[in-house]
Amino acid sequence: MDFQLSEDIKFLKKSIQDFIDNEVDPLAMEIEEKDEIPEKIMNMSKEMGLFGLSIPEEYGGTGIGMVGKCAIYEEIGRTHNGYTTVIGAHTGIGSVGIVEMGNEEQKRKYLPPMMAAGEMIGAFALTEPSAGSHATNLKTTAVRKGDKYILNGSKHYITNAPIADVFTVMAVTDPSKGAKGITSFIVEKDFPGFTVGKREKKMGLHGSHSAEIFFEDCEVPVENVLGQEGQGYVNALKILANGRAGLAARNLGSCEKLLEMSLHHANERIQFNKPIFEQQVIQHYLAEMALDIETLRSMTYRVAWMVDQGMKVIKEAAMVKLLGSEVYNRIADKAVQIHGGIGYIAEFPVERFYRDARITKIYEGTSEIQKNIIAAQLKQEYL
Repeated sequence: MDFQLSEDIKFLKKSIQDFIDNEVDPLAMEIEEKDEIPEKIMNMSKEMGLFGLSIPEEYGGTGIGMVGKCAIYEEIGRTHNGYTTVIGAHTGIGSVGIVEMGNEEQKRKYLPPMMAAGEMIGAFALTEPSAGSHATNLKTTAVRKGDKYILNGSKHYITNAPIADVFTVMAVTDPSKGAKGITSFIVEKDFPGFTVGKREKKMGLHGSHSAEIFFEDCEVPVENVLGQEGQGYVNALKILANGRAGLAARNLGSCEKLLEMSLHHANERIQFNKPIFEQQVIQHYLAEMALDIETLRSMTYRVAWMVDQGMKVIKEAAMVKLLGSEVYNRIADKAVQIHGGIGYIAEFPVERFYRDARITKIYEGTSEIQKNIIAAQLKQEYL
C-alpha cells in the first residue's frame, strides 16, 4: 500500500490548510451563532475547487483519487464541522452517484461546470420517517407514466436540502420486489411537484442545514433514472460505502484539532502550582488520544487506497466509519475533560466539537448498522 501524495496534492493540501486556518477558522464562532456559512467563504471554497473534489477532470473537477481526497478532507475537518458537512455532503453522497453510476448524458448535463464549480449543490435523499436504519422500508413511490415517472412521498434529515439544486433520490418502482424494486433518480429542485420543508434545528452542525423534502405528483423525466431500474438500493449502498473513508478523514481532522487544543491548554493551565500537563492522568488522556488518532489515520488511508485500487470495501468501509465516529466521540469527551469548565462553555471551540461529534455515530449509517454490516461480511468470509 502506498499512501504517498503527489506534489500536486501536497500543494493543494497546503493551500487548503492555509485557507482553513486563515479564512474559515476565524469565522467559526460567527458560523455557529448565525447558523450560516458566510457567502465569502462559500465563494472562496468554490474558487479553490473544493466542490469538485469527487468529479473527474474531464467533467470540470479536480480528478483526484480517494487517498488525495482524504488528505483534503483531513484539513477541512480541522475547522467548523458545519462548513465541513456542506462541502462533504456535496462532494460525497451528493455527487458521487452521478459520477459513478450516471450515463454520459447525465454526467455532461450535471457535472460540468455547475456541480464541479459548486454552482449547483448536490444532496442525497434516502432516509424517510419509516426508513432510517431500515433503509429498504421506503414509502416514496415512483410510477412511470409515458416519458416521466411520477414521485409521491417524502424524505427527512436531508443534508444540504435547503441549498441543494440536484438530489439523488431513492423511490420504490416495484413494491413486490422489496430491495430490488427501488430505483435511483436525479431530481432537480425546480421539477413540478417537488418542495423543500423548513430547516431542522439541530444540536450541532450549525451552518449545515437539513430539511424534509416532499414529492406531490413530482414529474421526473425517464432520462433521469440513475443507473438501471431496480438497482436503487444497490446504488445507495455503493454511494454510502465508497464515501465512508472520506467521512473518517473528516473525523480525523477534527480529532487532530482537538488534540492540538488539548495539548496547548494542558501546558498553559496551572493547577497546584504547575501545568496540568504534569498530572499523569492528563498525560494518559493525551497519549490515548494520540493512539486513537494514529489508529484512525492508518485505517482511513488504507481503506482510501483500497477504493482507489477498485477493491471491494464493504467490510472495511463499515469498519472505518465505525472507528472514525467512535474515536471522534472519545477524543471530544477527553478534550472537554482536559479543558474542564472552559470545555463546557459555548464561547470555546471544544464545546462545539463535542456537540458536532455526536451525529457521526448516527448519520450515513449508525454505529450499530456498521457492526451489522461487518458481522455479515465476516459470516461470508469465514462460515
